[in-house]
Amino acid sequence: MSLVIDKLGKRYGDTPVFSNVSLTVAPGEFIAIVGDSGVGKSSLLNCMAALDDWQTGSITLDGVDLGALTEVQRAHWRREHLGFVFQAFHVLPHLDVAQNVGLPLLLLQRPDAARVQAMLDAVGMSDLGQRLPAELSGGQLQRVAIARALVHRPRLLLADEPTGNLDPRTAAQVMQVLQDQATESGASLVLVTHSEAAAARAQRVLHLTANGCEG
Repeated sequence: MSLVIDKLGKRYGDTPVFSNVSLTVAPGEFIAIVGDSGVGKSSLLNCMAALDDWQTGSITLDGVDLGALTEVQRAHWRREHLGFVFQAFHVLPHLDVAQNVGLPLLLLQRPDAARVQAMLDAVGMSDLGQRLPAELSGGQLQRVAIARALVHRPRLLLADEPTGNLDPRTAAQVMQVLQDQATESGASLVLVTHSEAAAARAQRVLHLTANGCEG
């Protein structure tokens, strides 16, 4: 998997968010993107996920131009190739842990209970598959989110402040799980974070400013 961003620029109306962002993420690479609040880190991540549009530049994954895809094609691309870990977890409260983790496989019409259990084992949630999200701690919820993001073996894993709601000890544990599982699956990992400790785990740290990405 090679993700290439070339001179990307985004604005809301007449207000620029970022401009002239260029970077390449190699297969299996772990990079962290840091920067001041409001500089557009989450917006950049949403562009990488083809959730947001951009006005200039391009994003390609293995030669596929994401900007040229229709909304339906983008949705299918995300379903097949992308895992996303959010700060707010975004687990579904009416589904139990195993059902939440297995949802990407269900959407792909590839249900696989053994794969779901393997991911629960990997993130230290072996015996909690029948629990509802309301019965879990924040650290446990983030582990569920990581398992869900990786269960379908995506090529690209995006994580938006995944430890922002966690205490430092739990944050370190969750980052270790995230990093280990991304490595195990061979996924490229792009992390947006304010945490110096989380960023220090990456192979490269890029600093996003209004005028580009440096690192």
